Amino acid sequence: MTTSPQSGAAGHEGSRVRRQALGEFVRSARSRITPQMAGLPEGMRRRTPGLRREEVAQLCGISVTWYTWIEQGREVSVSPSVWSRIAGVLQLARAERAYLFDLADCADPQHARDDGGGVPGPLQECVNAINAPAYVLDRAWNVLAYNEPLRDLFDDWPRRDAEPNLLRYIFLDPAARELVVDWDQRARRVVAEFRADAGAHLDEPAVLALLDSLGRQSAVFAHWWTRHAVVEREGGLREFQHPLRGKLAYQQITFRLATHPDLKLVMLLGAGAQPEAPA
Repeated sequence: MTTSPQSGAAGHEGSRVRRQALGEFVRSARSRITPQMAGLPEGMRRRTPGLRREEVAQLCGISVTWYTWIEQGREVSVSPSVWSRIAGVLQLARAERAYLFDLADCADPQHARDDGGGVPGPLQECVNAINAPAYVLDRAWNVLAYNEPLRDLFDDWPRRDAEPNLLRYIFLDPAARELVVDWDQRARRVVAEFRADAGAHLDEPAVLALLDSLGRQSAVFAHWWTRHAVVEREGGLREFQHPLRGKLAYQQITFRLATHPDLKLVMLLGAGAQPEAPA
């Protein structure tokens, strides 16, 4: 695929605007940090508030020239670890740190440590309060929380699984083929959805272990994974053939959590039951 001069120019302009916004943001954040806040002696009276550029550069372990170029919005190559040190020296709050890495178009290495301790505080209570089947997935599609309607719909899964994972269920649990009406189509799509979802984390040990396990145990997963299809996880009609309740239809809705962007809340809203006629 070729890129037109117009689209290339638009991309370059977008990158320039982002670098400029990044430089202005870093400069503004620097002006808020006093020497005392950074653990430095106050020294002589300063003409402008905040740390000097050379002080930030020294604390971050980078050259003054390099740091100056960042504030000037110039095109420089900065590693994730350096952005992380800059965020630390500037004492950025969670939202500010996320904004910094978004502008830098860079994955935050702290995400590998964040949100790793299970379900945040009241999230399980929120899931329990939902009347419709609902569950929470992490970036490896491990099921961190679910409610009773979900357990009932999935015929006692994920409770019967010590470490429930949606991909493992779909591809390794024979019950999934019986429950999901359009299993072949759904299986193909969820592989592409997972690739889009976990693209920034494919080098993480937990994700690598999951992919290795699925690739060895499921020929279907291995086949579709090698196709490298990528699609956004989307909602829509989901149909199930429940062993006791017959054919059920739901509308799937997925939300990302603002404070934990690697977690997803998935809800299945009833679209009407279609009980089969007795034989």
